[in-house]
Amino acid sequence: MKNLKQILNYHADIKNCPQNLFNSADPLQVATKFKEPNIALICALFAYGNANLIVKFLNSLNYELLDESDEEIRRFYRTFKYRFQSIEDVAEIFITIKRLKNDESIEELIKKGFLKDETMISGISNLITKIYSLNSYRSQGYEFFFGQPVVKSPKSPYKRYNMYLRWMVRDSDIDLGLFKSLDKKDLLIPLDVHTHRVSQRLGLIDRKSYDFKSVELLTNKLREFDKNDPTKYDFALYRLGQSGEIDELLKENKNGI
Repeated sequence: MKNLKQILNYHADIKNCPQNLFNSADPLQVATKFKEPNIALICALFAYGNANLIVKFLNSLNYELLDESDEEIRRFYRTFKYRFQSIEDVAEIFITIKRLKNDESIEELIKKGFLKDETMISGISNLITKIYSLNSYRSQGYEFFFGQPVVKSPKSPYKRYNMYLRWMVRDSDIDLGLFKSLDKKDLLIPLDVHTHRVSQRLGLIDRKSYDFKSVELLTNKLREFDKNDPTKYDFALYRLGQSGEIDELLKENKNGI
């Protein structure tokens, strides 16, 4: 019987490819078309809810507006809304990302935060802090979209930001590799519901809480299999849950893994 590392390596190898990426809806499909960090951040932060609806919405957006005036952005986004984001929220999100694009690179902001204590979560927190400094607009939908900086110790899994960093830092397989000053060995697993459930069922973690502690536990476990690239397993774990393949996999290994 195969051991867990062999199983994960096998699924990482077959799932981390462009053909598999486009088999089912995924926000990375849209980010891949542009290969631009600010557009990719929009794609990652809107990535909650049904995958098909996410991709449909992302494909409806006009990313050229990131080079236009605030008034032009508000004029265009008079009918666009998405789940928790109102029409006004969507317009202000674009205005904020436009200002970010014209201010300081996302990579540099992440790097500055990372260097404080050499953790990606500090990099993410620094980016979020900068984002809120660029626009005084606030609403529930706007703040849900951008999340909150870390205060004392992180509780949220920060799934969408960790997924974004996987796209930006990993330079192989399906990921974009646009950030050259950050190392993939420091990335954290983008823990979503599918990944969390699959990881529990495979015995990678036994923590039931969907929180940052589970992110750390799972990332550290995956580092045992590949210390230089632990998040290479992320897309495979996600797809195993999304597709339901995990049930078949566990049937094949009913004596345990």
